[in-house]
Amino acid sequence: MGAIVGATIPALMARDHIPGMAVGIAVGGTSYVFTYGVASKEPRRPVTSETLFELGSVSKTFTATLVSLAQIRHRLSLAEPTETYLPALRGTAFGKTELLNLGTHTLGGIPLQVPGQVTGRASLMRYLRAWRPSCTIGTCRTYSNIGIGVLGLIAADRMGETFPSIMQRQLFPALGLKHTFLTIPAKEMAHYAWGYTGLEKPIRLNAGMLADETYGIRTTAGDMIHFLQENIDPSGLPSDVREAIVQTHTGYFIAGPMTQDLVWEQYRYPVTLTSLQAGNSYHMIFDATPVRAIRPPRPPQRQALLNKTGSTNGFGTYVAFIPSQRLAIVLLANRNYAIPDRVAAAYRILRALSAR
Repeated sequence: MGAIVGATIPALMARDHIPGMAVGIAVGGTSYVFTYGVASKEPRRPVTSETLFELGSVSKTFTATLVSLAQIRHRLSLAEPTETYLPALRGTAFGKTELLNLGTHTLGGIPLQVPGQVTGRASLMRYLRAWRPSCTIGTCRTYSNIGIGVLGLIAADRMGETFPSIMQRQLFPALGLKHTFLTIPAKEMAHYAWGYTGLEKPIRLNAGMLADETYGIRTTAGDMIHFLQENIDPSGLPSDVREAIVQTHTGYFIAGPMTQDLVWEQYRYPVTLTSLQAGNSYHMIFDATPVRAIRPPRPPQRQALLNKTGSTNGFGTYVAFIPSQRLAIVLLANRNYAIPDRVAAAYRILRALSAR
């Protein structure tokens, strides 16, 4: 196992100037963690199994799980318009958008990031009241923090807590995650890696509006591979959490080479590297992509690869799992390096593991 990972990761780190990485692998129900390089250059501190990395947008997969759990508990419905849960948006274009569109990036064209002038909930509502779609809702995919971020707010509201509270008090413990945080406890700060910019400056998360809901989670490779294991086989979880995870794998839209689930991005397996890189391309992140709704939605598939990328200014993440093969991979790095390189490295490792 170590030889397979070692044949790819050191070369990837050298090519993309990555100071440190933690790699999680799951094979047939057993998990492994491999660590490389440094979590901090000054003072020099090696990456260990306890090192906390920023997940970036992979955080959205946890938000999707919470939203799904809220639906199972009858606190919300993805088929309802947003204005049902946010009366401040009643009668607006955003208010008429279904929750499902918020969680699948199909709300009709919206910026990737929350504008800088939006610094609180009141100003967020003002911004959303003024928003107008650039394409018909449900016909194009524009990747954004805003839709899933607002969906996370709604889910927390409907479950009677703030988003950070419900994640840290309920969801993370229910998933058995012991080293996954939105707010890092003081005793864990020594394990928090520094990210590095292209100029080699150390950097950590600068949280803005909707950060908790969309890119704010810090975790270890061990906890993240545990979460992927639960996505492959959630049978050991409480029944409502188990069903919540399964429902996030439902296919709702065809977008280019991939199927858009609730945050997760799905490919029929086996999949080529070309298709996987196309689905994770910068074009898919920054440009509008025409979509076709799947009616009725496609039930969760075992013969599939599901993946998600995530980035912050100093960190880069890629996760993928293949239910039918009982395989999963987590790549955590303290540099925001090229997404095609992440995908290619993970693909190479997964192929080698599946051939064993």
